[in-house]
Amino acid sequence: MKYFLGILCLYLLSLFSVQAQELLENRSTFYAYTGTSGANLSQFNALLVDRGYSPLVNRYRSYGLGYQVRMNDFIGGFELSQHQGTPSEIDGLRLDYRSSRAMLNLGYSLTEEGKFQLIHYLSMGLGYLNFQMLPKKQEKNLDAFLADPGKGIILRKNDIQKGTTYFGNFLTEIGFQLSYDLPIPHRKEALVLVAKAGYAFSPFEENWKLNGVNFDNAQAGAFFRVGTGISLPDRNFFYKDASLGIALIRGFHFSKPAQFNSYLERNGYSPLEGRPSNLGLRILGETDGLLYGVDVYNLSMKGKASPTQSHSLNSLRVYANTGIKFFQYKNLAFGALGGLGYGNLRYTLTQDLKPSFPQALDRPHFDGYLRNFGIFFKPELTLEFGIPVTKRKFFDVLVSGSLGYEQAFPGFKLGGLSMNSFQSGPYYSLGVGIRP
Repeated sequence: MKYFLGILCLYLLSLFSVQAQELLENRSTFYAYTGTSGANLSQFNALLVDRGYSPLVNRYRSYGLGYQVRMNDFIGGFELSQHQGTPSEIDGLRLDYRSSRAMLNLGYSLTEEGKFQLIHYLSMGLGYLNFQMLPKKQEKNLDAFLADPGKGIILRKNDIQKGTTYFGNFLTEIGFQLSYDLPIPHRKEALVLVAKAGYAFSPFEENWKLNGVNFDNAQAGAFFRVGTGISLPDRNFFYKDASLGIALIRGFHFSKPAQFNSYLERNGYSPLEGRPSNLGLRILGETDGLLYGVDVYNLSMKGKASPTQSHSLNSLRVYANTGIKFFQYKNLAFGALGGLGYGNLRYTLTQDLKPSFPQALDRPHFDGYLRNFGIFFKPELTLEFGIPVTKRKFFDVLVSGSLGYEQAFPGFKLGGLSMNSFQSGPYYSLGVGIRP
């Protein structure tokens, strides 16, 4: 994923440079959305029907975050999304699939700059696919889980639960976007309402094959999405006293699953070594010294649990941030942020070798999975330096560093064991991005 985000930055850099001498208007926007899509998993459904089971519902729900920059009529942007299938039940196991996508958006506005926007766009990106059959109820005792983890089956392609850099396999979307600006009382920003419709697909046949079954349609289908967010249209700003930027962030955490590792070793498994790190995305806006935005990142550890098994421990975290900028001198700025977020915690223990379908469907007793979720708080100090790129200083390349502390609330548990030593603790992060 880090290489894909690098390509995004390079593209926007080149596009800004080409347009810099003739730009009249620009706007930057970030938004959240939800929606629904269709996905008929015909090959897998045929296996289910042959065994007397009902086929999976051909629909999945989408949730995502997006960032977009408009330069006159040209559009560049980025979206990060999660797609959740409709679960079914087979012999007491919950059958489900989900996928994630990181997409670069390129488009053209069919309307003049104003409150109403109509955009035609093409998206290109990378993805992750997870298919699983697991018990509906989790084991409540960690020792009991580790003694007999093989309660289901988990199949993954481009496993981001091992780390965000595992994103892979090419995906595309094509569609139209409608948006409309609503004024926010006593603020220069606009509240933007967004609707998107189009078609998502994997352009390469059998690109998402798992254990002999084609899951390409889990990444495909016509979609409709609606959302809302914040936009900074040029018409609201006499001077450029507002900004909205996007950055790739790399974080290093001073936490460790020490007690969890002792349980692993006690049950004959190798511990998870080192300390967790993350790779994610920050969207940060500023208006008259007020900071606001969103962080999304994936904290992860992985390794070999035994000669025949692998395991991973990861936590996806999404923060809404707000704060103030204390100090600004030329291109150097110093500020403080406070974040309220949602996060999960997932431990996966899998067999390295599993049979192909339909054998795997008939005897799904290979893998184990524990999960939990909760709320996070964090205070953070941040320092950033902007490097103007064009002569007209239309946008900056941002280099930033942050220092903070995360606190999980309430304490996360897996199998009755507190995971606070992994979920809470100090961290520092580095970031590189762009700000129009």
